[in-house]
Amino acid sequence: MANTPQSKKRARQLERRTAVNKARRSRIRTFLRKVEEAIASGNAEIAREALNSAQPELMRGVTKGVIHKNTAARKMSRLLARVKALATA
Repeated sequence: MANTPQSKKRARQLERRTAVNKARRSRIRTFLRKVEEAIASGNAEIAREALNSAQPELMRGVTKGVIHKNTAARKMSRLLARVKALATA
């Protein structure tokens, strides 16, 4: 339990920051889920649009420190490959 005024303030700040990060992470997951659903539907055009809207959201998560840069790059690479395969098929 926080005892000093500084530690109490840090606990309050951590609580707020956790809520913000949780919301950001959830938003990123929603955008990624939309891409997954578009790929599953088989429509290459919708999948490409969903991917284009998900990319900035994913990169914003990187700049805000919610996810690691390499994690975002890996996710984008894998989704891009799947959308590309869908377009050629």
